[in-house]
Amino acid sequence: MRSFLFAPADSDRKLEKALTSGADAVIVDLEDSVGPDRKAVARQCAAAFLQKTVHLAQRPRLIVRINSLPSGLADADLDAVAASGPDAILLPKADGAASVLHLDAKLTAREAMHGLADGHIEIFALGTETAGALFRLGSYGDAGPRLAGLTWGAEDLSADLGAEANRDANGDFLEPYRLARALCLMGAVAARVQPIDTVYVEFRNEAGLRREAEEARRDGFTGKMAIHPAQVPIINDVFTPTQAAVARAATIIAAFEAAPAAGVVGIDGVMYDQPHLKRAQQLLARAKAAGVA
Repeated sequence: MRSFLFAPADSDRKLEKALTSGADAVIVDLEDSVGPDRKAVARQCAAAFLQKTVHLAQRPRLIVRINSLPSGLADADLDAVAASGPDAILLPKADGAASVLHLDAKLTAREAMHGLADGHIEIFALGTETAGALFRLGSYGDAGPRLAGLTWGAEDLSADLGAEANRDANGDFLEPYRLARALCLMGAVAARVQPIDTVYVEFRNEAGLRREAEEARRDGFTGKMAIHPAQVPIINDVFTPTQAAVARAATIIAAFEAAPAAGVVGIDGVMYDQPHLKRAQQLLARAKAAGVA
């Protein structure tokens, strides 16, 4: 998945718009975009939206961001949406593998209650929203098979740190948040789950979004979250391999297949070794998932 679009669960209009945005995944948000006095309404809206869309043949993946486990609201959120069988839950303020396993147990009970297959509902974790959580980003390899992806955020982390800002005057992340970003990427790769870049909050700044998405792809992220439908086409474009990149990857793979005993192959005067082969295979897999290979 390349694009993950947030939509507040208490807005039928925004949910419907998200559904037709072209996003690979729609995140039905019960947490930050819903005020405290709207939580109950948001749960009802989320359940109704899931019930009418989850069985559609052509739809994005449906992910629900619940409230955090420490908030005391997560169980009511899960009770409202689990019966509809969303594709995944996004766990905010995740605190390492233990928090994912805690959510896993809650989902297992609800899947059994509603006749869903064990493990039907995957988990994505937002793993950098508190300072303490950064020290547990290396633990997600022990979170179990339900974990599908790891992402990060700077807004809650900056509040936890008591920081005045999380970006500089040029719009680039400051050092504490670049550290969180790097640790999220490494934690996801170490856990063999999808690394997903955070949102770009200036939703009218298309050039800034493209630059940040391209930097994320360059470094190893394979998708990015969005806060506005207008961001989706840019994110999809950036994270869809180009035909030139697909052709180059196919050439590298073919060269190694033609010389299976070789550790290194030469193509057009350039030497390629096993890491290049692995990167080519990964790119081709992403291209196939995006329907361009």
